[in-house]
Amino acid sequence: MEQYLTDDQDPKTTEKILGKLRDMLTSGEVVVYIAIQKKPAVTLIPDCIAITNKRIIFCIPENLGLTTNFITFPWEDVKEVSFKEEFFGSKFITVPQRGENVTIDYIPKVQARKLYQFSNEQLEKNKRFSQTQENDDRRTHSGNSNASDDYTSYVEIDEEEKPFIQPQSNFPAEEPEDEVTLKLKKLKTLFEKQLITSEEYERKKADILSQL
Repeated sequence: MEQYLTDDQDPKTTEKILGKLRDMLTSGEVVVYIAIQKKPAVTLIPDCIAITNKRIIFCIPENLGLTTNFITFPWEDVKEVSFKEEFFGSKFITVPQRGENVTIDYIPKVQARKLYQFSNEQLEKNKRFSQTQENDDRRTHSGNSNASDDYTSYVEIDEEEKPFIQPQSNFPAEEPEDEVTLKLKKLKTLFEKQLITSEEYERKKADILSQL
């Protein structure tokens, strides 16, 4: 527990909050930092803010401390965080992607700065992770599109396509290949690249030969 008492957090409150949080953590989730409200007068039942590697958790006591309202936001649902230093402590604000902002006041200034630091670190990690996923999805989609394009370019041949004519040279010109031969060659290339199965190859080959 000592790692959560680096900035004058109240030990009893920290221990109590940690006990509740441990029952809420999911697989692989760890508590990174805990900030505890400290009002100018004696704070008997303070609000708390916990940062984990997966979300931000607001622990707000109710019914004279007999119950606790937990407000949680996964990092992907957080738009930004900010804090404002005031005469007594700081006001920490969390802006979610949807819904109303959540504000806790009288957070000790040092703890508010640490909350801001750790929160932005987690937001940056989540942003990089999301970008990596988007890039992977984009590459996967692009790969599928290319395979589809190759299949179309080889199999779906324009009926108006002109046969290839060798450029003029000193050698006798070869007789241009007919359209059916071109289709068969392109189909065979497609099969050799393993873009179609042998069954598809034979079926398409039969279709082309039926045009003779």
